[in-house]
Amino acid sequence: MVSNDARIGIRAAGFTLIEILVVVVIMAIVISMAVLSINTTGRDQQLDQESMRIEGLLNLLHDRALVEGRDFGMRIEPSAYEFVFYDVIRGRWVRFDQEREFRHRELPKGVSFQLTLDSVKVVLKPPDPDLVKDNSPLAPPQIAVAASGDASPFRLTLTREQTNATATVTSDATGKVAVENSSHPPEKRS
Repeated sequence: MVSNDARIGIRAAGFTLIEILVVVVIMAIVISMAVLSINTTGRDQQLDQESMRIEGLLNLLHDRALVEGRDFGMRIEPSAYEFVFYDVIRGRWVRFDQEREFRHRELPKGVSFQLTLDSVKVVLKPPDPDLVKDNSPLAPPQIAVAASGDASPFRLTLTREQTNATATVTSDATGKVAVENSSHPPEKRS
């Protein structure tokens, strides 16, 4: 016959069904969080969203240029952009920030622009804070959309520094804008 002490020892050596279920549930939660955090397509959703936003805003700007008969443009900094229009009365470019969608926008942290015009890479510089005042004249935009509908052909690449993922917005001289969604460069094998 088995003593009570022996039974208690046998019982203490195993796991109860509830303990096993708790461990399984915790493992399932951890695994599901890991799967959700890994993007299986290899795309950077933040770059894709920003490039699609730029595409949409440029298309809207193109339409407005045709309808309103005004020249618009996009000024690009290394990690920000804004929209401008040519004020014929003042004879200079003016910020087009009266409407929320065309406000000055900063890129997400760790993301920067590379701009190519006519197959030439443009050096993007941040504005000098000492020269930038509310009423000071603005430099002409790198990308222009004329009242006639013509536009600057360009290739604007957004790059995430940590992963080298890129998304590209391009346009031809007619103002047709296209987006190449983000991709990670192929890994180099030795």
